[in-house]
Amino acid sequence: AKERARERGALVRQRREARNGGLRSGARAGGRDPLPLGAAVARLSVERGWEMPLAVGGVLGRWPELVGPEVAQHCAPESYDEESRVLTVRCDATAWATQLRLLAPQLLARLNADLGRGTVKLIKVLGPAAPHRPPGRLRAPGSRGPGDTYG
Repeated sequence: AKERARERGALVRQRREARNGGLRSGARAGGRDPLPLGAAVARLSVERGWEMPLAVGGVLGRWPELVGPEVAQHCAPESYDEESRVLTVRCDATAWATQLRLLAPQLLARLNADLGRGTVKLIKVLGPAAPHRPPGRLRAPGSRGPGDTYG
């Protein structure tokens, strides 16, 4: 008889909660309370493991602030490999690629200070992409084009 009374009590309690709109949030903060949008996005990025890609994307959006407007005009970030932590940057001239290779240690320190230590391990600097030139009668066999312009 006691077991049946307990079951009936649990059944009555479930019906009452269903009638009142289910579980409610109490006076203290709980996991179901509404959050500000920024806090909700931050919690979602932590739960999904998106912290580093979001941080790198934010830095790539602020590229001119990090390297300066003159360098940003000639060099742009192309990709970021999350596994090897390599940032690839393409420059529009070999002179700018050489300049950026010389500035790479300072840029690497600035990026890691902004993103967190070890986020970017290497900056791979690429020169301009050479135009495709099909072999013709005025080309020497095995030549790759003007080496001083496209490196």
